[in-house]
Amino acid sequence: MRVVVLVEDYSGYESPFLAQHGVSFLIEKNGRRLLFDTGQSAYPVLYNMALLGIKPGSMDYIFLSHCHYDHTGGLLEILKAIGRRVPVIAHPTIFRRHFVTRPYLRDVGIPFRREDVEELAELYLTAEPVEIVEGIWSTGEIRDREDFERASIGVYTLKDGKVVEDELLDDMSIVAKTEEGLVVVSGCSHAGIVGIVKHAKRLTGEERVRAVIGGFHLIDASEGRIKRTVEEFKKLGVEEVYTGHCTGLRAEAEFMTAYGENFHKLHSGMVIEFGR
Repeated sequence: MRVVVLVEDYSGYESPFLAQHGVSFLIEKNGRRLLFDTGQSAYPVLYNMALLGIKPGSMDYIFLSHCHYDHTGGLLEILKAIGRRVPVIAHPTIFRRHFVTRPYLRDVGIPFRREDVEELAELYLTAEPVEIVEGIWSTGEIRDREDFERASIGVYTLKDGKVVEDELLDDMSIVAKTEEGLVVVSGCSHAGIVGIVKHAKRLTGEERVRAVIGGFHLIDASEGRIKRTVEEFKKLGVEEVYTGHCTGLRAEAEFMTAYGENFHKLHSGMVIEFGR
């Protein structure tokens, strides 16, 4: 199995790759290619693909971890670059109205309509876990969330004509079984990264967690929550951590202290390999 960081907030030291606030990963397993999220816009993703010698047309599937624009914004242009209809896997509520009100009313959800996507791809909208490639699953909706990971991030939606806090129930991740244990890939971990890892274990029946990759959304978390998250990772036996994007410097420092050489800061162009 191989995970390629196509775009991330950090480009790396002396790097030719482009960075952008957003995430896009390429996950390869059993000869199939899954594009995990599409960044904020397509240009840096496609630019970095070209540097890596990866052709957009080689994508077999696209997975959207949640509705936010920095994970979905590049979708339409990437679908056009792929040049054929591929499955796009996401949560059924991904096209809902999703917005912030501070410092002003602003939509931060997926920046186009369902109909726009359906013109270019086949939508697979499900809240349930689904095996996409043998040994690779969408986690489905994470319904069992850890109490200490429940936190408001000031986002809202509309329900029956009323403004209500959005719980981001559409937040889903990818979990893969490898010879070395589970590899969990998350976009922003709005469901809580500890809860996501526990869910991945229950879903697969696998106890060993080889690595957790992605944004952990601890950028505004309290010191207590950050420390608790690292402690829970150790209890869960997470062997290696690859993180960036919305994780935040304080949390990255805590993980680096706890994991040493088994902590890695994500950057555009990074290639991560597991097993033979």
